[in-house]
Amino acid sequence: MKIMLLTAATGGGHIRAANAIEQYIRENTRWEVENVDCLKAVGKLLDKTVCDSYLFMAKKAPMLFGRLYKRTNKENVISHLVPKLSGLFSNLLYPTIEGSRPDVIITTHPFATEMVAALKADGLVSAPLICIITDYGAHRAYIADEVDSYVVASDDMIPELMEFGVPKNKIHPFGIPVHGVFFDRQDQGMLLRQLGLDPELPTLLFMAGSFGVSNIIRLYRDLAATEVKMQIIVITGRNQKLYEAFEKEIGDKSPLPTRLFYFTDEVEKYMHAADLLVTKPGGLTVSEALACNLPMAVFDAIPGQEEDNANFLKTHDMCVRIEKDGNFAGEISRLLQEKKHLQAMRENCAGFDKSQSIPNMLELIRRLTPAGARS
Repeated sequence: MKIMLLTAATGGGHIRAANAIEQYIRENTRWEVENVDCLKAVGKLLDKTVCDSYLFMAKKAPMLFGRLYKRTNKENVISHLVPKLSGLFSNLLYPTIEGSRPDVIITTHPFATEMVAALKADGLVSAPLICIITDYGAHRAYIADEVDSYVVASDDMIPELMEFGVPKNKIHPFGIPVHGVFFDRQDQGMLLRQLGLDPELPTLLFMAGSFGVSNIIRLYRDLAATEVKMQIIVITGRNQKLYEAFEKEIGDKSPLPTRLFYFTDEVEKYMHAADLLVTKPGGLTVSEALACNLPMAVFDAIPGQEEDNANFLKTHDMCVRIEKDGNFAGEISRLLQEKKHLQAMRENCAGFDKSQSIPNMLELIRRLTPAGARS
């Protein structure tokens, strides 16, 4: 049995989902697995154009991004244009697929889904196609008749996909795949002591890499000015400018006990140590936090899929939403003092158990393929 994972680097979530599946397959089966960035496979120019355009719009023109997201999610000329453009590039992806000869293709990005669907429609690819939607709202860009199964974040998405014409028996609300370490419970007090923090104080985790520097520093100062006792863990990712700004801000005089990290491949450790995560609501970050039973304060959501993710969390009381013009410090401080509400949010996160997402997907593969049934 050979599995091909097709993804793309427009944001880190699509890649992280594919990597989680790849790792699980390698560690728990004898199947072969190949993980391919579909845009890089098609060509460096397309990859750079698409990825750079996405990053520019997400950071510099989020309102325009949101309008395009909504326009392409409606039945109109524009919504049909994107699949047609992807179909034009599908023949450039075909040699990669043909050279691998996979028994099953799993996609974690809409462009990959569209390209494989076009190849299946032309009779060039016959392998079953499983599409993973890596956000908590459906978008028309993922939808194609040639998709054999959809793996989605929650039951809430079933009616949405059915409105797009997807048969219910193709929709599987297994949850967005994340690495198993996020589901492994860790002792919060021990983790905090290892970080030199107080197990008795409420702990905020800032996943701050995608925030603007001046914006997040202002929020930090607002929190420091409150009278509520708390401590903070800040992860800036590979945002060097933000890291240096925080380093200067914290100095030796910060009234808040703070631990600052530039980049880490142990995000789960800090999520398990925290009581509340302050973050932009990307699909994989949300899923990883939910796996850690960690409530969220979501901020600065990009109109589009991040807005969908935030709405899902709010509907199920797993987050508080903080608007740009809202009282950030006041809302965070109030929530940290409302221990019963914070605990209820944590229990709601725990109740949303998607720990069997990848094992369930492997069972789906076995049902879809003769080779899977024998393995």
